[in-house]
Amino acid sequence: MKQLIPLLVAAAAVLASGAAFADADAALNKAGCMACHAKDKKLVGPAFKDIAAKYKDQDASAKLFDKVRKGGSGSFGPIPMSPNGPDKISDTELKEVIASILKS
Repeated sequence: MKQLIPLLVAAAAVLASGAAFADADAALNKAGCMACHAKDKKLVGPAFKDIAAKYKDQDASAKLFDKVRKGGSGSFGPIPMSPNGPDKISDTELKEVIASILKS
C-alpha cells in the first residue's frame, strides 16, 4: 500500500496537468486567439512555440499578461496585436493559457 500512494499521487498530477492544457486550449479557442495564432506555425501572429522559445528560461508570465491585455507590436513583427480585455478572456484563463504556452 505504501508503494501505491506515491504512484497514485504522480498519476493524479499527470492527469491534472493534462486537464489544465485542455482548459487552456478551450480558452484559446473561446477568446479567438486561434484566429491569429497557431501552436506550431506563424499565422498573423507568432506561433506559440516561437513565443515559448523567445521567453525560454525567463519569468515572462507578467510581461505576456500585460501584452495580451494592452496589445502592441514590435516583438514579433510590425503587425499589431489588439488589446484583449477580461470580457474576452478572464484573468484566470489568461494566466493558464500563458503558462501552457510557455511550457510548450
